[in-house]
Amino acid sequence: MSLLDGVAAAFMLAGAGFCLAGTVGVLRFPDVYCRLHALTKVDNLGLGLVVVGLALQSGSWATALKLLLVWLFVLVASAFTCQLIARAALRRGTPAWSGRRES
Repeated sequence: MSLLDGVAAAFMLAGAGFCLAGTVGVLRFPDVYCRLHALTKVDNLGLGLVVVGLALQSGSWATALKLLLVWLFVLVASAFTCQLIARAALRRGTPAWSGRRES
């Protein structure tokens, strides 16, 4: 295992950790707005780290560029989707979490 393999593995493990944290956030956060935050920010960071790890292992610039383009498309699609879901929730009158847990 070379140093490059170790660095790539570290990026991919960190990305997997961020994706797992985003998934836990989607399952645990109290309202749709908090869940959108976890879904978009944390998962996109995790995907970016996985893409960097895969790009390091790809062995060619063309493949690395394709991976980065996929990440950029996912970033753009995620931003638009998050905005649309949040707007639909606002129009339906979905209340934001007030910070208090119901007992």
